[in-house]
Amino acid sequence: MPTIQELEKKASQVRRDIVRMVHAVNSGHPGGSLGCTDFLVALYDEIMRHQPHPFSMDGKGEDVFFLSNGHISPVFYSVLSRTGYFPVNELNTFRKLNSRLQGHPTTHEGLPGVRMASGSLGQGLSVAIGAALAKRLNGDDKLVFTLHGDGELQEGQIWEAAMAAAAHKVDNLIATVDVNGQQIDGPTEKVMPLGDLSGKFAAFGWNVLEISNGNNMQEVVSGLKNAISHTGKGQPVVILMKTEMGAGVDFMMGTHKWHGVAPNDEQLAQALNQLEETLGDY
Repeated sequence: MPTIQELEKKASQVRRDIVRMVHAVNSGHPGGSLGCTDFLVALYDEIMRHQPHPFSMDGKGEDVFFLSNGHISPVFYSVLSRTGYFPVNELNTFRKLNSRLQGHPTTHEGLPGVRMASGSLGQGLSVAIGAALAKRLNGDDKLVFTLHGDGELQEGQIWEAAMAAAAHKVDNLIATVDVNGQQIDGPTEKVMPLGDLSGKFAAFGWNVLEISNGNNMQEVVSGLKNAISHTGKGQPVVILMKTEMGAGVDFMMGTHKWHGVAPNDEQLAQALNQLEETLGDY
């Protein structure tokens, strides 16, 4: 298993991939991608029991992950490629015509690692519940993981799904919410305050856990392992993970302005100067 230091080094490379990908096509969502980098690196390299080759769409006998907030596709693609799902040099095709790496993940191109299209927010939890129930029916003891944005929780479907998960005791599911307090139009507190998320999920019948710093690799790994220890106990599990949008690139941090804006040439150079190249750029 990789050490925390090895995971941190990989996260640095993934962050380089993110800023280079969105810069190359002057399009994409770097802020949330950078904020969730540590989580996805930890999940794919340390936590999940999964098999990149051959890729199985049904995910039988392995842990599966659904990215609900699909606009952070740059981090998802980088982690998938650097975990062996497809060649790293395919990152060069991000958001280009006829690419499998669309701006939001899709399934019709057959990109390994992608099991649902997630351009529209609010749908991932419903899909994950279905997958978790299928695993139960199949006698499959592996887990289902999801990631959601906090702004995404303004979608009503999330709460319908949350109610269903508790009602059906979907206890092989771990949902993580990226609580960065930012969405495309501004801070969540100004757009649509989310209130007491812990209290809300608890009232809906979930086991609520927290990761206080989702940009600290040790805390992320420990938090995910703790969540796994709470599965199989009759309740779905949710992790409220606090992150910083744009984490790793100082001028992108703490503001919604980098939710969906690509860096220019000068900004790219500035960002790359802050991120160590550890695995080789694509």
